[in-house]
Amino acid sequence: MNPARYAREIPHRYRLEAAKCKKCGAVFFPHRLICLKCGHRQFETIKISEHGKLETFTVIHTPASDFKDQSPFALGICKFPEGVRITAQIVDIDLEKVRIGMKLQVEFRRIQTDGHAGILSYGYKFVPVI
Repeated sequence: MNPARYAREIPHRYRLEAAKCKKCGAVFFPHRLICLKCGHRQFETIKISEHGKLETFTVIHTPASDFKDQSPFALGICKFPEGVRITAQIVDIDLEKVRIGMKLQVEFRRIQTDGHAGILSYGYKFVPVI
């Protein structure tokens, strides 16, 4: 990821912030400049819940080269009470135990390193709620 783009995304990436349209109430994550539902341009920042429900998932057996040491791994889409969906890796669980509908919690963890001495990229991973 480009370092400048990464730096711009830090506030909402680390604080799970979404944009809520001040006119129609639609919620967007990541932030948008224009509401897709009504075209309004004013938003308020809201915090997304840390707990959601797994809507769907897949198991990756042949990953991209940056993730080859992690395969196989589960990748899922989790829906949160605010209506947003986030895609992330599901960790700390046996792949056979991953089920649609299970409750998950978002955690920030290292995703990848850009080169030997490059930027450490952090992002979301899902952890089962026990």
